[in-house]
Amino acid sequence: MNSSALLHLLVVLVQLWPCSHSMQKSSAQNTVQSFTAVRRVKRGWLWEPLFATEEQISRDPVYIGQLKSDLDMQDGNLKYILDGEGAGSHFIIDEHNGKIYVTQKLDREKKPFYMLRAQAINRSTQLPVEPESEFIIKVRDVNDNEPQFLDGPYVATVPEMSPEGTSVTQVTATDADDPSYGNNARLLYSLVQGQPYFSVEPKTGVIRMASQMDRETKDQYLVIIQAKDMVGQPGAFSATATVTINLSDINDNPPKFQQRLYYMRVSEEAPVGTTVGKVFAEDSDIGDNAAMDYFIEADSSDAFSIITNNETQEGIISLKKRVDYESKRRYSIQVKAVNRYIDERFLKEGPFEDTTIVKINVEDADEPPVFTLENYVMEIVEGAMSGALVGVVTARDPDEDDSPVRYSIVHSTHLKRLFSINEHNGAIIATEPLDREIASWHNITVTATETRNPEKISEANVYIQVLDVNDNAPEFPKNYETFVCENTVSGQLIQSISAVDQDDSAEGHHFNFSLAQEATNSSYFTVKDNQDNTAGIFTVKSGFRRQEQFFFYLRILIQDNGTPPLTSTNTLTVTVCNCDTEVNTLYCRYGAFMYSLGLSTEALVAVLACILIFLVFFLAVVTIRQQQKKQTPFSEKMEEFRENIVSYDDEGGGEQDTEAFDISALRTRTVMRMHKPRRKVASEIQSLYRQSLQVGPDSAIFRQFISEKLEEANTDPSVPPYDSLQTYAFEGTGSLAGSLSSLGSTTSDTDQSYDYLADWGPHFNKLAGIYSSHRTVGD
Repeated sequence: MNSSALLHLLVVLVQLWPCSHSMQKSSAQNTVQSFTAVRRVKRGWLWEPLFATEEQISRDPVYIGQLKSDLDMQDGNLKYILDGEGAGSHFIIDEHNGKIYVTQKLDREKKPFYMLRAQAINRSTQLPVEPESEFIIKVRDVNDNEPQFLDGPYVATVPEMSPEGTSVTQVTATDADDPSYGNNARLLYSLVQGQPYFSVEPKTGVIRMASQMDRETKDQYLVIIQAKDMVGQPGAFSATATVTINLSDINDNPPKFQQRLYYMRVSEEAPVGTTVGKVFAEDSDIGDNAAMDYFIEADSSDAFSIITNNETQEGIISLKKRVDYESKRRYSIQVKAVNRYIDERFLKEGPFEDTTIVKINVEDADEPPVFTLENYVMEIVEGAMSGALVGVVTARDPDEDDSPVRYSIVHSTHLKRLFSINEHNGAIIATEPLDREIASWHNITVTATETRNPEKISEANVYIQVLDVNDNAPEFPKNYETFVCENTVSGQLIQSISAVDQDDSAEGHHFNFSLAQEATNSSYFTVKDNQDNTAGIFTVKSGFRRQEQFFFYLRILIQDNGTPPLTSTNTLTVTVCNCDTEVNTLYCRYGAFMYSLGLSTEALVAVLACILIFLVFFLAVVTIRQQQKKQTPFSEKMEEFRENIVSYDDEGGGEQDTEAFDISALRTRTVMRMHKPRRKVASEIQSLYRQSLQVGPDSAIFRQFISEKLEEANTDPSVPPYDSLQTYAFEGTGSLAGSLSSLGSTTSDTDQSYDYLADWGPHFNKLAGIYSSHRTVGD
């Protein structure tokens, strides 16, 4: 490099140093987003700032800057080459002077800058005169994008009656233009629709309440927000967003009754719990803010109650207790409706409650008679004579016409009728004397019926107590078994006794025990009263002899403390035992039994021996009979044969009929026996059957056949030894073939001739050919 060229380069560096230093500092702060194109110097390269404005294009390429080497003598010896992003398509370079042109429209939002490389070569040598250098072409932004609300449409909710300035929501718009270049992406928000209720902050898009609003007046608003770029300057682009703002409810309204006066009615027959009517208080609020409770003022009638229907928010008035038309015909109650949930912020607005008056008229109804008491308790002394008055029940018709009442007792069908009632005055009387010891209480049901309307009936329970009188004398609680030994000494306790009394003593029972004055055994025993409802029997003398007297009968008097007192005589039997040190009660009972029969011990032993011999003999007889029963040729089912009549009346189908009646059913397992050899009767039967074609059952031949069969049965030792019925079939005279019964089939074909089949006619030719003795071998 010559001195003139070096001097020129230094001058350029001095001139560009401030600008270059400032550019480097700015690039450090914002690397990609602020590509400020400046003149750069690298070795021998020199170029102007390069900017390409987007959307700026015409038919001819647009010049955007020039690259130049300080070695360029402008003699055309250097050639400039451009390479990198968009080279040849979006950007071209004049190879002679290094000027760069844009040939297509650029979109900064798609690509904000391009990285290119420049090179200068010598045309003659084709060698680079400058090293390859990289530079940036920045796309300069223009306002070609509209703002956009990407999150719309918006929905927001704010409580009603919120104070002015309350934030509702925030809307945000975006702009694709370069926010660092000019005002293209600087947005300004404004309210298109929604005044005067709302406002919007111009820079932030925050929507605020501009006034207090009542949900009950209007619960939803439609607000339109506009966003403009270029800070709203002329020519700016804009976009709008819709914001639906709902007012949520707060409890700022008290309940209000629709009517200030309600009229209702209820029948005096209505049972407790009957719904009388409904009241309703309106509340402009919704949800829990409209929930309310209904009350009846304390000074109102206590005959009614009210509950709240949480679904309909109605107050339901019901009957708390029965009402009576004749006693009170009209009620006036005051009902209050109170909000269930109160917002303290609005207490100053007044009480959140309302009241109304409900007038209820009682309707008259034909009521059944009414007893003066629900339950009657009466008393009667036991043993009172039939017709004695027990008590009186009273009922009246509560209606104005005061219909007469007829009384009756509901009698059970399975119980004895002990009481009756006067149907006119309700007097209950006993139909027979009562015994308290059988039943101390009687429960009956009395009805009262209107004579003018028998359907109107009412009932009352009557409890009748039978009062006790001292009509039962005391007695022993059980039968005492008292024993005394022969060696007993004087003054020995042999029995403790007590007493029971079926009567009921108000002061408690107290019994006195004593020995009857007429007792013949007073010299042997004495009674000592313990004054605690018990007494002891003691011996008076020492030594007793069974041979002299086996039993002693003590007549003991027991007196109660009733009014008047009753006394009973109870006999205590004392048995003398033959004992040494202790009483053997079993032996004493045995001796007492023998003594009562008048038998001695020897006689009793003889009787027992006879009984034993009889039992042994009886068992032996039973055993022998059972053995004989097992040896009999007839089974335990023999009784069945005594009652059955076996009848065989089946003609059969011949020797080849296998489905004919099976006579084996006539033979049971128990009566099967070996048949003795009998004379051949086939020929006789055949002869009789042939003759039967000409004679009837009353003929001598038929009677002879029956007699022979009877004689044969009587002489047969294998038949049962009791009466039986033998049945024989008589075919009659209607068949030329006679009987085809298989009764004789047990005989062998070799013992019987079937030549007679040839005489039966043409219908039996084939059968005769099979069984006839004259058949040939060819047959």
